[in-house]
Amino acid sequence: METALAVPGLPPHDPRTPALSVVDMHTGGEPLRIVRAGCPEVAGPTLLAKRRYMRQHLDYVRRRLVFEPRGHRDMYGAVLVPSELPDAHLGVLFLHNEGYSSMCGHAVLALGRFALDFGLVPAPPAGVREARVNIHCPCGLVAAFVACEGGRSCGPVRFHSVPAFVLAADLVVDVPGHGKVVVDIAYGGAFYALVTAEKLGLDVCSAKTRDLVDAASTVTAAVRAQFKINHPESEDLAFLYGTILTDGNDAYSEVPTTNICVFADEQVDRSPTGSGVTARIALQYHKGLLQLNQTRAFKSSATGSVFTGSAVREAKCGDFKAVVVEVSGRAHYSGTASLTVEDDDPLRDGFLLK
Repeated sequence: METALAVPGLPPHDPRTPALSVVDMHTGGEPLRIVRAGCPEVAGPTLLAKRRYMRQHLDYVRRRLVFEPRGHRDMYGAVLVPSELPDAHLGVLFLHNEGYSSMCGHAVLALGRFALDFGLVPAPPAGVREARVNIHCPCGLVAAFVACEGGRSCGPVRFHSVPAFVLAADLVVDVPGHGKVVVDIAYGGAFYALVTAEKLGLDVCSAKTRDLVDAASTVTAAVRAQFKINHPESEDLAFLYGTILTDGNDAYSEVPTTNICVFADEQVDRSPTGSGVTARIALQYHKGLLQLNQTRAFKSSATGSVFTGSAVREAKCGDFKAVVVEVSGRAHYSGTASLTVEDDDPLRDGFLLK
C-alpha cells in the first residue's frame, strides 16, 4: 500500500488521488457539498457535454462526494466548472444519489453566497447591498442576487429561473395501488410530476416521511412508464426528475403552501425545493391561480423551512408559454472538509444503504 502524508493536516491517503476539498452548506436544511479543489478536469465544449463526460468518466467523484461513508443517500453535491457562456461567472454540475440534475434551486441559493464570499465574482462597490452572480446550470443561465454588506454575503439570496412552463395539465395516470390519479407535469429547470397528497390518501403535513416517499416514488414510476417527457430545446433535459406532493392549496393566499419533493432514487429534499417552487409557480400561473408579481410562501413538510416565489415576467420556451420565476431563501455554511481515499480501501468509492 502506497500512502502519502505530504499535505499537512491530511491523514494517510493514496498519493495518486488528490483530496477533494469541499465546503458544506445547507439551504433550508437541504445539504450542498461544493468541491473547491481536487476534482479532475471535466472535459467538454459545453456544460451539457461536461455533464455527459462526468457521468461517463468521472462518476467515482460523485460517489465519493455523495455516498457513505463520506456522505449519505440524501447528500447533494456541486462541481464548479468553466462555462462557455460569456455572461456566466461560473458553471456548475449538480450531483445526487442517482446521477446528475439539470437544475437545483437550493444549490443556486447557496452558490450565490459561496461565489461572493470565495471571490468567484467581484465584490460590489461600497454601498451596494446586493451582488449579482450569473450561474450557468445545465438547464441554462440563472441569475442569483446575493444580499451583502462590506463585500460579504449576509441574509437571503434570490434567483431568477430559466423560463418555466407546464408540459401537461390534468394528466390522468394509472398509479398502482391508487387507481386513476390526476397529475400535472411542470418544468422549473427540471421536470416534476405535481400531485395533491390527498389524492393518494395522505396528508403532506402529518404523514410519515416513508409513506410520502413510497407514494411519490410510485407516481414517478407510473408517469415515466405512461408519459413521454419532451423538452423543446434539448433532449438532455427531457427526463422526469421526481414527484412533488402538495397540500393542494394552489390558489393565491398569504398562508404558506406545503409540499415535499422526492427525486432521483427516492431522495428527499429537506427544503421546499427551489426548482420545484419554480415549477409550482409556473403551474399556478398557467391555471390562473396566481398573477405576475404575487408572492407566495412555500413550506417544506420535512423541516418547516420556507422559500418564497413569484412569477416576475412572461417568457417562451420553444412554443410553450412560460414565466421567469423569482425564488428566495436562506443558505448557511455548515463546515469544510478534505475527503481522501486509501488505495487498499474496498469501499473507497462509497456505498448506499436502502
